[in-house]
Amino acid sequence: MSDSYRARLLARAEELTTEHRDLERLLETLLAETVVDQLQVRRLKKRKLLLKDQVALLRRELDPDVSA
Repeated sequence: MSDSYRARLLARAEELTTEHRDLERLLETLLAETVVDQLQVRRLKKRKLLLKDQVALLRRELDPDVSA
């Protein structure tokens, strides 16, 4: 794997990790409200799970001998 490709994968994994973390904070804020939009919460949770899966895939590609 070339260094530039590896760097791009690492950068993308970091972007997705940051988005995942931001979604977690947003969900915590939404769930603390008295009135909760359950549809919005479900959509955010699905997006968060997708991000987690994408990060795991990138990590496995970066280091295939270690489970992500």
